[in-house]
Parts: sequence; C-alpha cells; structure tokens
Amino acid sequence: MTHLQTRPGAATGTAAGTVARPGPLLALVLCGQFMAVLDGSIVNVAVPTIRTDLGASGAALQLVIAGYSIAYAVLLITGARLGARFGYGRLFQAGLAGFTVTSLACGLAPGTGWLIAFRLMQGAGAAVMVPQVMSLLQRTFTGAARARAIGLFSGVTAAGVAFGQIAGGLLVGADLFGSGWRPVFLVNVPIGLLLMAAGVRLLPRLPGDASRGFDLPGLVTLAAALGLLVVPLVLGHELGWPVWGWAMLAGSVLLFGLFTVIERRIARAGGQPLISGRVLKAPGLRPSVAGLFTIMAAYAGFMFTFALHQQASLGHGALKAGLCSAPVAIGFGVTSLYWQKLPARLHGVLPTLAGVLLGGGYLLLGVLLGGGAGIGAVVLLETGLLGLVAGCAYAPLFARALARVAPEDAADASGVTVTVLQLGQVVGVAALGSVFLGQVDLPAPAADSGHALLVTLGVNLVVVFAGVVFAARSRRAGAATG
Repeated sequence: MTHLQTRPGAATGTAAGTVARPGPLLALVLCGQFMAVLDGSIVNVAVPTIRTDLGASGAALQLVIAGYSIAYAVLLITGARLGARFGYGRLFQAGLAGFTVTSLACGLAPGTGWLIAFRLMQGAGAAVMVPQVMSLLQRTFTGAARARAIGLFSGVTAAGVAFGQIAGGLLVGADLFGSGWRPVFLVNVPIGLLLMAAGVRLLPRLPGDASRGFDLPGLVTLAAALGLLVVPLVLGHELGWPVWGWAMLAGSVLLFGLFTVIERRIARAGGQPLISGRVLKAPGLRPSVAGLFTIMAAYAGFMFTFALHQQASLGHGALKAGLCSAPVAIGFGVTSLYWQKLPARLHGVLPTLAGVLLGGGYLLLGVLLGGGAGIGAVVLLETGLLGLVAGCAYAPLFARALARVAPEDAADASGVTVTVLQLGQVVGVAALGSVFLGQVDLPAPAADSGHALLVTLGVNLVVVFAGVVFAARSRRAGAATG
C-alpha cells in the first residue's frame, strides 16, 4: 500500500495515513512538472515568428527565451520554503494558477516588453509549483511506490526538454487561425485549468508549518547570488561574454560566500536557516546532487548543441530536429522508470558504470557526426542508447540523493535538488554551447559543424567522468551509514 506521512491527526481528505487515489495524484503533479519543463524549450522554435510579428531585437528575443529560466532557477528554493510554511498542496495550486494565468498573458502579449515581463512571471509561477512536486512525492509515497514516483519524475524531466521542441514545431507550423507563435503559450491554459480543477479533489491537505521562518536575509542573498550567476550564463554566449557578465559572475561568488556566513549565524542563534546543515548532511545527498549536476549539464548541453548542428548545418527544420532528438529523451525516460527492475546487485554500482558508458557514448556520437554525416538509423540508434544509459546514471542518483532525507526536511531537500538540476541545465547550455560556438560560425558546412560537435562531445566526456567520481562517492557515503 502507498502511505501518506503526516502528523497525527492531520487532515488528508481521506482516511488517516493513506491516499485514496495515489495514481491520479501522481499524474496530476507530474503533469504540472512536465508543463514547467516543457516551457523551458518550447519557445525556442517560435523565435523567428516572434521576431517578425513583434519586431523584436536579438537581445529582446534572448530575454524572451532566458527570462523564464532566470526566474525559475532563482526562485526554486524560495518556492520550496513557501511550500513548507503554507502547505505543499496549497502552494502547488498557487504556482499552477500563476503559471496558467501568465501563460495566457504571454500568448496575448501585445509587444516584446510585455512578453519578457510575462515570461519572468511565468518562470516565477513554475518556481512556486515545481518544488511542491518532489515534496509531495517525498511526503505521500513510501517504499517501492516512492521509487517509482521518483523514476517517473526523472522521466518527465528528460522528456520535457525534447518534447518542447517537437510541440513547438507542431504548434508554430500549424499557425492555428493565423495565431503564429501564440499557441506555444496558450496551450498551457486549458491544461492548467483542468489540473487546477483536479487538484481541488486530489491534492492531500498536508498542513503547513507556520513556525517555519522565512529567513529573509538568506532568501534575498541567495536569490541575488543565483541571479548574478544565472543571467550571464544564460545570456553570455549570445552577447559575446561582455565585461558586465564576468563582473556578475564574480559578484555571485561573493554573495554565495555571504549567504554561507548568514546561514551559519542564523543556525548558531537557534534560528531556521533557509538551507539547514541537517539537510546538507543527509547521507549521500551532496555527492549525489553533484553527480546529478554534471549529468544534467552534459545532457542539456548535448541537446542544445545537437539541435544547433541539425538546424544550422544539416538543414533540419525545428520539428525534424526535435524528432531526431526524441530517441535520447525516450531512452532517458524508460530507464528512469524501470532501472529498478535490473538485478539488485547492480543498483549500487549502476550510476558509476552508466556514467562511464555515457561519457564514451558521447564521444562515439561525436566521431560518427564529426565528418558532417547526416543523421541516419545508426545515429538514431546510438542516441537512443545514450538516453538509456543516461537514465541509468541519473535516476539511481536522484533516488539516492533523497533516500535518507527526513520527511520534515523534504521541502528544503527538494528545493536544493531541483535548483541544482536547473542550474545544471543552464550551465550545460552556456558552457557547452560556448565551446561549440567557439569552434564554428553558424550557419556553416556540415563538416565544420560536425567537427565542432566532436570537440564539444569530447568536453562532455570530461564533464560526465567528473560525475562518475561523485557517483562513486555517493555510494560510499550511503554504505558508510547503511
């Protein structure tokens, strides 16, 4: 049976200690998660149409794309703390409502400035909603049911990145009623309304903890530090890495240091820091999260550069590029869900072994495409295998990161983990995109772009192998406390 962990006497809307309909609840929160991930990439294929329709400049278009990721990454931990204080179900509904309303606003935006502002607010809505997903999974499901739920969460995260390009290509290409790019945002509205209606019936009424402090100094300092980090990473490669970008990165280092000082002082004074030492000391959490960061950085960087190579050198349209990227996402999702069906004796070593295979697989793909070859059956098969291996590295690490977190720390741990995953994607696109674009000026002949992709995937190998080291450490940390 799937159990619900609550305080004695807490109202759940069902019999104490159980969730009457765990399957529909899981579908509800994962649909919200999927929408949030999807909107990070769905707008990319609409950029040419937005430029023509709104007369947007290149810098404005970058902010339309990046504004969502910036707000999302910066506010995730804040969203997690709000959920712990006011209740996860309530904050999931609030974030979903904000995401739905701002999606409507984006779809109706009369100008570029409005669209940028609404994209920032849409990212904020996602940042309130998404941390509650993992907190609800941690609080609601136990044992094998929790492991399956986390596997589905992993698969949804992987699939959303690739499906965004496919969905965006279909919606823009359809040009419904002459609406051009607007359906890439408006499609969220009916889905969001349906999920909100379902949430009234399905979300468990887990009470918030009114005693949880906000740690306002920590919130402000961390948000500023993340902002200074994310903005130049998102915009830097498009703007040629200006001086202000490097200054912001340096400022982020200083603010992260200040945040650490603030948190330690609050803890010594008996207060409630935003990220408590108890959470960070959970067995296996830190090395597992570090390994997840590298895997997501490599995955997001690959998806970005692979799409660039296809569209700027192989002549693929957005829809075809998305379809050629689909095997990776499908493979990732399949093994994220079913890795536990592998023999139990492999579970401990699986992230390390899969990481080694993944790094080699990236390099092999670079060799296959390095001479400018097209994407045929062999390449599609290899990318599908890459996805399968990536899921075997990612999903066990995700489960390991949260396996020994106390239920009362679920919100903080989920906020940290999801933020690190988002930062991994941002850093991967920025760093590996810069490596790729530093090797070739697009559009370019397929051979030149293929060579740039080979170099980039060679760097990917190094990134993944760093993750292998963290995976091995996370296994030792778990064994030491087992």
